[in-house]
Amino acid sequence: MTGIKICGIRDVQTMELCTRLKVDWVGFVFCETSPRIVTADQASRLHQSVPSAKENGPLRVGLFVKADDGLIEHVLQAVPLDILQIYDTADRALEIQSRFGCPVWRACGIASRSDLPTDPKLSGYVIEAPKQPQDCRPGGLGRTFDWSLTQNWTPPSFWMLAGGLTPRNVQNAIQESQSPAVDVSSGVESSPGCKSAELIEKFVANARKGLDLTSNLS
Repeated sequence: MTGIKICGIRDVQTMELCTRLKVDWVGFVFCETSPRIVTADQASRLHQSVPSAKENGPLRVGLFVKADDGLIEHVLQAVPLDILQIYDTADRALEIQSRFGCPVWRACGIASRSDLPTDPKLSGYVIEAPKQPQDCRPGGLGRTFDWSLTQNWTPPSFWMLAGGLTPRNVQNAIQESQSPAVDVSSGVESSPGCKSAELIEKFVANARKGLDLTSNLS
């Protein structure tokens, strides 16, 4: 079954909602330029507010942008993250995966099929629109790309679709991209960094409708 990730969580109420809705992953952002940034201590409190993944809660994902080992180690000492989502080079992502012994998903901006990753050594990939020169951060910008680029792609490992997803377009995104999972952040916010319970509920419901439609087409 296709998974759902809600990224950029900053409050306990949203953590509790995601747990009730049984989303697969929740994401904490450790990037200074993001309106969704949390500290290690804040993430720890959020983590402790709901059951862990071992207790049937959502898996915890930490998002890092060109982070050094010191920052990642500091966060992991405070929060037992299940997965690290990395915005950096392929070599650096592999280094982090080896250094910390934690699954790593590398975020990849896709403008053409030639941009799709091929290295099976990483645990996974987050496929989204490419970063533009004017962008102050690599993700959470509400920008989509041509979802058909991932059709009939043979991925080297697990992947999920991100970038510009909303309750309105997620069904089409799932069907057009053939993605096994979807990742949303700004598309379920009332303002930058402020998650909307109503939009999260609609996103999850529509994503699951999209999954049903995809199943019917197969």
